[in-house]
Amino acid sequence: MPELPEVETVKETLKAKIVGEKIVSVDVYYESMIDESCRSEFKELLIGEEITNISRYGKYLFIIFNNVSLISHLRMEGKYFIKEESEIRNVHEHIVFTFASGKTLRYHDTRKFGTMKLVKTTSFNEIMKEPELKKLGKEANDTTIDVVEFYNKIHKMRVKLKTALLDQTLIAGLGNIYVDEVCYLSGLHPEMPCNLLTLYDCKVILSKSNYVLEGAIKAGGTTIRSYTSSLGVTGRFQLKLHVH
Repeated sequence: MPELPEVETVKETLKAKIVGEKIVSVDVYYESMIDESCRSEFKELLIGEEITNISRYGKYLFIIFNNVSLISHLRMEGKYFIKEESEIRNVHEHIVFTFASGKTLRYHDTRKFGTMKLVKTTSFNEIMKEPELKKLGKEANDTTIDVVEFYNKIHKMRVKLKTALLDQTLIAGLGNIYVDEVCYLSGLHPEMPCNLLTLYDCKVILSKSNYVLEGAIKAGGTTIRSYTSSLGVTGRFQLKLHVH
């Protein structure tokens, strides 16, 4: 599954390749991955729009246009490919955006778990008010997280440590691979109850979360059998993993 570093890598790669591209057509082959709130006008709102920026929060990718923004969550296997319009469509390419330049951006998802949602704003702050985003915690590599506040939240959770760290409302961006790494480097068992954590434990968890995610971002993410980021980018952080 793509986690924060993988989505960051996709964001930066797409920024370098498709910012400035103008959409001339949109083909949807699997409608269910488009949010119901925008499904009926998805194509209409996008045709003629130009990509002005690409942003991210946690595991969510934001493609910003002139008048609207596309919120994309890759879930388990979602990937973006950039191909020429003439290339034959792969059966797992469910949404194809065609640009005036003749290039296409294709969303590929073997499991069809990914989601897309259009919102009529280009403001990052307004995008973050969407229901699925406003409940997210601070990103796990955000150095402004208050340790005491984090301790007070996690200490009340009646779950195991790994389960808590996977909860995106506590901290955003960590998934299975990086939670395992954080627990290992923190010297804490992933199955320990959260109510046994000390304030010092929480300080170490936040420190190691930042360390692991920043290292993974620099390495271009982690490439494993079940997830490769595509776009010609192969992550190298798997060479540094202690656990997964």
